Amino acid sequence: MRRASYRMQARNLGCVFKVQCAMVNISHETPQETRTRLRRVLAEATFKVLPGHWAYHEHSAGEMPQPSADALALVRDEEGWSVLESARGDEAEVFGVFAFHFPAAADNSGFVGWLASELKDQLGSGVAVLCGYNSAQGGIYDYWLVPAQLTDQAVAHVRSLAAENGEAAK
Repeated sequence: MRRASYRMQARNLGCVFKVQCAMVNISHETPQETRTRLRRVLAEATFKVLPGHWAYHEHSAGEMPQPSADALALVRDEEGWSVLESARGDEAEVFGVFAFHFPAAADNSGFVGWLASELKDQLGSGVAVLCGYNSAQGGIYDYWLVPAQLTDQAVAHVRSLAAENGEAAK
């Protein structure tokens, strides 16, 4: 098991030097090792809370809608388009949004499931996560949506998890 871990670390170091990297890391670790690794990843990630409230606005199928300049996502299924953009005030579901950009060499595999479980346990609510890719900022990034009324609590919990990692490392 340790040999695979060393290979994974060597491959991740290659990401720093612009060697081709896998988008998803595969590792075998205990639940405690996973928590420790993901708290470290959380502490090293760039964390940003987006201002305002956000909502999905639906559009019929067919031509792609023209999203607003601040839109975060445009998604389509067989029945229509959804655009995630600033809330207008008349939506049934309104979200707070925060984002993570991860360092290029970070093994963030399992991060979404781990943090979503942490937030569900703490807040009683699920989350929605949208991922994108920005090679200039380390690769994968996440937008996390939480019910607007729980945004402050979610952000505080994320910050406490990142701080716990810092204290454990001292």
